[in-house]
Amino acid sequence: MKTTKNLFGALALSLLASSVLAAVPAAEVAKLGTTLTPLGGEKAGNADGSIPAWTGGLPKNAASVNDGGFLGNPFADEKPLFTITAANADQYKAKLSAGQLAMLKRYPETYKLPVYTTHRTVSVPDSVNEAAKLSAAKTTTVEGGNGLQNFQESRYYAFPIPQNGLEVIWNHITRYRGGNLRRSYTQATPQTNGSYTLVNFTDEVSFPQHMTGMDSDKAANALLFFKQQVTAPARLAGNVLLVHESLDQVKEPRMAWIYNAGQRRVRRAPQVSYDGPGTASDGLRTSDNFDMFNGAPDRYDWKLIGKKEMYIPYNNYKLESPDVKYADILKTGHTNQDLARYELHRVWEVEANLKSGERNIYAKRKFYVDEDSWTIVASEMYDGRGQLWRVGEAMLYQQYVAQSPAYAFEALYDIIAGRYLAIGMMNEEKKSYEFGIKTSATDYTPAALRNAGVR
Repeated sequence: MKTTKNLFGALALSLLASSVLAAVPAAEVAKLGTTLTPLGGEKAGNADGSIPAWTGGLPKNAASVNDGGFLGNPFADEKPLFTITAANADQYKAKLSAGQLAMLKRYPETYKLPVYTTHRTVSVPDSVNEAAKLSAAKTTTVEGGNGLQNFQESRYYAFPIPQNGLEVIWNHITRYRGGNLRRSYTQATPQTNGSYTLVNFTDEVSFPQHMTGMDSDKAANALLFFKQQVTAPARLAGNVLLVHESLDQVKEPRMAWIYNAGQRRVRRAPQVSYDGPGTASDGLRTSDNFDMFNGAPDRYDWKLIGKKEMYIPYNNYKLESPDVKYADILKTGHTNQDLARYELHRVWEVEANLKSGERNIYAKRKFYVDEDSWTIVASEMYDGRGQLWRVGEAMLYQQYVAQSPAYAFEALYDIIAGRYLAIGMMNEEKKSYEFGIKTSATDYTPAALRNAGVR
């Protein structure tokens, strides 16, 4: 297998000779890194200066880092410019989502958005910027938009200059996550009275371009490999999920297996897709809610609403801090908004409507995607009656050491039932994200799954 360095070097040279295959015109590709950021955001700020120009993002030494890899807060001394509450929401509603307005209405006494000075902190390695440029020049979708062509060479940010809503979502799916990584984290699903039981996980994600022993045919349609183990409570500990995620999930559907520790058996798990139930989620999320959205997009028609300025979760270092306990975050009705940070940023707004004849518990979904990181930072899910049902938030921050956007956690609020799920909290773990882990194709086989699940 070629090294990543050699691969991107060869591809950078081929870029100049491949304009005939361009997914967008060469003149548009040339905007990346000039009038656009290397990943396709608008480099300039907005008219009144409340969104500044992008100047390269945070440096890798932006603040101190402790022995567990938890990041210091580069903006620890900043105070909110103002706070949006149910009482003043009308004043700001043009820059709020329907989901945010619904949360303010559902929890008028406690839900709020502390708004801080905007900092455009996103940066990724130079090799990833080059990959995005190659994607812009070459990548197209397969028929129906449900898979990618000419993407295996670049591997990141399929459409940094998107032409439609589905291409925006593909950017989220193919965004840079810091390479292969491992993390231990916690999930909770508080009851309406605020009580909860913590569920602990360890998971890994690996990408074919960063793995050894990858068969070239297997790698051609592989997006990533994912392994998730439950470590607590005792009744669930030892259960392991394995997922092989493909680029074209219609041609080659996602393959998933579950090791059940009680039965000591590995079984195929076709339910780990679309609206199948999320692991230990108490029915509060679907499989495709994980990471805000994942998996095959084929059951929806995707519409690009446009771009807008919006107050979104950003630079949430306080929520990532090991000085904060899970009990500080998990409150009745929603997570602790006193610890949250929102900033004004430009987002792509995308609407997904369930196709006729297809099935999903969500008849309509909306996604709000940060222009600088291509991360879905907010979402809305509607039921079959057209009623807003669930509201998602990803508490984004820049993992500046790894040069990768990350979440402090994701939250999914059921505004009808008054409950929510928070997943991805690492505050009380020994380590934060571990980036650059060494993995092999043999680590992601059903046989390896059985070995990982031994308690």
